[in-house]
This record gives sequence, structure tokens and C-alpha cells, in this order.
Amino acid sequence: MTAVTTPPKKQAQRGRPGQSSPKLAYLPILFLAFAIGIPLVIIVIYSFLEKPSQGTGVKWVFTLENYKALFIQEKLDGTTAIDTRYIKVLWASFYYSVITTVVTLALSIPTAMWIATRDARKRNLLVALVTLPFWISILIRTYGMRQIIADEGPIGKFLAIFDVSFSILYTPTATILGLIYVFLPFMILPIYASAERFDFRLAEAAYDLGAKRMTVVRRVILPSIRPGIISGIALVFIPALGSFLQSDMLGGGKTNMVANVIANNFGQARNWPFGSALAVLLIVLTLLFVLIMQGVAQRRGDKVELV
Repeated sequence: MTAVTTPPKKQAQRGRPGQSSPKLAYLPILFLAFAIGIPLVIIVIYSFLEKPSQGTGVKWVFTLENYKALFIQEKLDGTTAIDTRYIKVLWASFYYSVITTVVTLALSIPTAMWIATRDARKRNLLVALVTLPFWISILIRTYGMRQIIADEGPIGKFLAIFDVSFSILYTPTATILGLIYVFLPFMILPIYASAERFDFRLAEAAYDLGAKRMTVVRRVILPSIRPGIISGIALVFIPALGSFLQSDMLGGGKTNMVANVIANNFGQARNWPFGSALAVLLIVLTLLFVLIMQGVAQRRGDKVELV
């Protein structure tokens, strides 16, 4: 006579010690979905509506004229022509963002590598100094940069000693300097996070095998910190593309970026539908950039999640 054994009851799966329940993530995810998704949907809807003849707001009539006005201008005689004004603004925003990204990248790689090679105590202090600008309002930091590069500021007074008159404020150079100053920590920190995990014995081994300095940097160091580089590029380029404070305060309105035009349409011009269309175009371009960066990261086998 054989004994019949009953299978043990399946116990409920328990998380590992210290592991939080996924239910705790529902509330912040729902909050982000409402805080980001609803305004985005409203902007998209507004971009397909008409501007009222008087006052602010929108007129609930479907139209594609807002997107048409981005590239085509209707003249007084009824004819149409290609309008390059907003294309130039988009190009200027892209140009400033690329320069900002390239300069911050060139400054951040040696800085992050130098910080990563310090001892733990100095490393923590240096990282705290890098994150120190985050404790100050971006408005105050931009105003501080304005005081520095003004004609009566430290740079202007120093140049005056040598009878050199060179005005930086209210120029494209001032806008780029402001962008670099604001977004430099966003590039240093992710590169440092990758550099901290880099085994520097690999670089020493390459030197011992006869590799030159630039060869070690190009073939050993940069591939190892590439995930941080890709993350830093995304963290700098995307917000720089949508910045308006630096071009407004430092450029003096002479170097309009696309965010300045959007703010002007929602403010002084009171053309919410056209401002929404321009905002949607900026979102599409930003999304394309993110997808391109994601594709580059996946092709190279880097574990970088941008979307």
C-alpha cells in the first residue's frame, strides 16, 4: 500500500529583505502621468485650435494653420512664401545646445577622471562642490554670471587695465557661457559615476605594454566611461535646447532661442495655439534626439536607458 502525498501549498512569494513592494511605486507613477501627461495633451490639443479674435485662450475650431505658419508665410496680396524665421530660431537653439554639449563634455571628462582618482575623502568633498550649484536658484546663478561678464564687472575692469574694450554681455557668446555654466554639473556627474567604477589598472597595463597616452584614452578609458558620456550628453543637450533664461538675461533678446519664442506667444503675443504648435515641434525634435541616442547606446551595447 503506497502512501499518497499531497503537494505542499504554494506559499505567497515574498520580496527579498529590504526590497519594497511595487505597490509603493503606483502613486508616484500616477502623479507623474497626470503632471506630465495632462499638460502635454492640452498643449497638443491647443496646437490644432484657432486663436480668438480678442483676448487670450483658444477658439474651439479645428485647424492646421498653426503648423502651416511655422514654415509658410501668407503675404498681404494673398500669396504664400516659405518662412524661415522659426527655422532659424530652431537652428540657433540647436547650434547653442551643440556648442554647450561639446564644451561641457570636453571640460567634464578630465574633471570627472581627476575626481575619480582622488582618495575617498577628497572625492566626496569634490563631488559635493560639483553639486553645490544645485542648491542655488538657476535665476540667481544666471544673474551672477551676468554681473561677472558685464562691462562694469570683474572681466570688464580687468580688460580696462590694458585699455581693451570688449563687451560680452548681450551677445551670443554670453548666452553660450551662461548655458555652459548652468549645465556643466549635469555632464560631470554621470561621467564621474562611470569613471568611479573604472579599473585604472587597465590603463596602467596599457601603458606598460607601450601604448601612448592618447591611445589609452581612446581605446581603454573612453569605451569604459561611454555610458556616462551618453547620459551626460542627453542631460545637457535636451534641457539646453529648451532653455530661455540664459538667452533672455544674458543675450538681451538678441539671441532668441525657441523657448523664448514659445514664452512670447503665451505671454505678450497671446497666441496660445501657435505657441502650442511650436512647443509640440520642439517636443518632437527632442524625442527624435532621445531615440537616436538610445539607438547609439544599444548598438554599442551600453546599458543606458534614456526612454
